[in-house]
Amino acid sequence: MTMRLLFFISAACIMLGAHVAIAEPVNRFKVAKTSSPRDTLRSFIEAANDSYDLIMESGYVDRNSPAAHALRDRILDCIDVSELPAFARRDRAVDAATALKEILDRVDLPPWDEIPDASEIQAAGGNVELSRWRIPDTRITIERAQEGPQKHEYLFSTGTVERAVEYYRDIRDRPYRTSGPRTSPGIYDWYLSAPGHHVLGAIVERLPHSMRFGRTLGLANWKWPAVLVILVIGITTMWVLYSLQLSVSKRVSPQNRLKYGLTMIFPIAAMLVPLAFMEISHRYLTIRNMPLHVISFGSQLVAIVAAVVVIFAASTRVAESIIASPEIKTYGRNAQVIRISSTLLAILIAVIVLITGGQYLGIPIGTLLASAGIGGIALALGAQDTLKNVFATINLMSDPPFRVGERITFGGYDGVVEDMSLRSTDLRLLDGHLVTIPNQNISGQSVENISRRKYIRKSSEIHIPPDTPYEKVEKAIAIIREKLAALEILDPELPARCFLDELGPQGFSIRFIYWYSPSDTWAFQASGEKLYLEILRAFEAEGIQLVR
Repeated sequence: MTMRLLFFISAACIMLGAHVAIAEPVNRFKVAKTSSPRDTLRSFIEAANDSYDLIMESGYVDRNSPAAHALRDRILDCIDVSELPAFARRDRAVDAATALKEILDRVDLPPWDEIPDASEIQAAGGNVELSRWRIPDTRITIERAQEGPQKHEYLFSTGTVERAVEYYRDIRDRPYRTSGPRTSPGIYDWYLSAPGHHVLGAIVERLPHSMRFGRTLGLANWKWPAVLVILVIGITTMWVLYSLQLSVSKRVSPQNRLKYGLTMIFPIAAMLVPLAFMEISHRYLTIRNMPLHVISFGSQLVAIVAAVVVIFAASTRVAESIIASPEIKTYGRNAQVIRISSTLLAILIAVIVLITGGQYLGIPIGTLLASAGIGGIALALGAQDTLKNVFATINLMSDPPFRVGERITFGGYDGVVEDMSLRSTDLRLLDGHLVTIPNQNISGQSVENISRRKYIRKSSEIHIPPDTPYEKVEKAIAIIREKLAALEILDPELPARCFLDELGPQGFSIRFIYWYSPSDTWAFQASGEKLYLEILRAFEAEGIQLVR
C-alpha cells in the first residue's frame, strides 16, 4: 500500500514537473499588432503588463535587458509619436505610455468582441470608413496613421499622447477596475521613482517611503540630491576643461602640429560633459516627465553651444597649423587671408549647427529662419559698424594696400602694421604706442605705404656767404657732385642732381637731390650722415665757409 502511494505521488510529481517544464513562457519579444483598434489596445496592455512584471522582478529599470528593450519597443509601436520633439521623443512617448496604462487600468473597457478588429473594418468598408475609434466614456482615441513609417496602422492618436499625463492626473484618484484585462497597480509611481541600476535600487529600497515615492516639482525626492551633485560636478568639469584649453594652448606652438592639434581634446571633452550629465540623469537616475525634458533640452542646448566653441577652436588650429608652414610668413598676406577665411567658414558652420540643433530641439525650421531673418535685421541695424568693418576687411584683403610688418602712414599716424582682424588693424607707432584703427576707416581713405617705396628721395640745400669768390662757388658745387657720384646706393635710373639754386643778398644756395635705394630708412640715415661729413671735410680743406 505504501509502495503504491509512493508510486502515485512520484508519478504526480513527474507529471507536474513535466507540465511546468513544457508550459509556454511569457513571450516578451513578440511584436505589436496594430492592424485594428482591438489589436493595438490588446498589444499595448499586454506589453505594459509584461513590462510591469519585469520591473517588479528586478526592483529597478534594467535598461540593458533585451527583454526590457523589446517590451518598450512593442509599447511605443502602439502610439503615434510623430508630433513629439525629436530631442525627447522616446522619453515623452514612454511618459505618455505609462500614463495611458494607468488610465486604462481605471476605466471600464468594453469586451474585446465589441472593439473593432480587422474583419469588422473590412466589413465596414475598409480603413477609410473606420479611421478612428474612441474608448467609450474616455478621451483616449485610437486612429489610423495617415503618413510616416507606420502609415495605415492604428495607433493611439497624437492628441491622446500629447495629453496623456494630463488625463491621468484627472483620474488618478479613481480606484483600479476589478474586471477585464489585468492591471498594473502603481506602475506610474514606480516609473517615476525606480532607479536605473541594481546598486541604486538596493539603496533606494532602504529609504523612507516619502523619499522613495514623494515628489517635489515632479521629481522623486531621492533624485534631487543626486541631480544636484552631478550638476555641480558637470559644471566644475567644464570649467576645468576650458581653463586647461586656454592655458595649454598658449604654451604649445603651432609649429608642433601634433601637440597643438591634441589641445582640441579639451573643448571636445567639455562638449561631451552635458551629454554625459543627460545620460546619467536618464539611464541611472531615471529622471522622468518635465524634469527630464528640462534636463534634456538644457543639456543638449549647452552641448550645441559647446559644439560651436569646438568649431571655432578647430578653425583656429587648422589655420595656425597651415600658417606654421615654412612657405608662409606668419604675418604675411597669405597668413591673414587664411585666418580670416577660416573665421568666416567657422561662422557659417556655426550658424548651420545652431539652426539644425534648434530644429532638433523642437523649434520649427520656419520659426528658426524667421528668427534668423528678424535677428539679421536687428543685427544689421545694431551692428552696422561691425558689418562695415567686416566688408572693409574683405576689400582690404582682396586688394591689400599693406601687409603685416609694413610701415604705413594714415590719418596722421606713422607706424608698422602688427595685426589685421575682421574688425580692425593694429598699428605700432614709431614711439611705441599701439593704435587700433577700424578697417572701414582705412578702406575709405588714402594709405601711404612707406615699406613699398622703391627709393627714398632726399633734397637738401647748402648756403655759402655772398662774398664767396666765384672759383670757390664752382669748387663747392664740384665737391658736392663728386661726393654724390661716389654714393653706391643711388638708383641708376635716377641720377643725383646738384645745381646753384638761388643767388641773393643772404648768399648762394646750392641744392642737391638724390634717390636712395633700397628703401631702408636707417641705412638711408647713415648714408646721409656720411655724405654730409665728407662734404664738410672737403669744404674745410678748400676754405669754403658756410652761412652761419
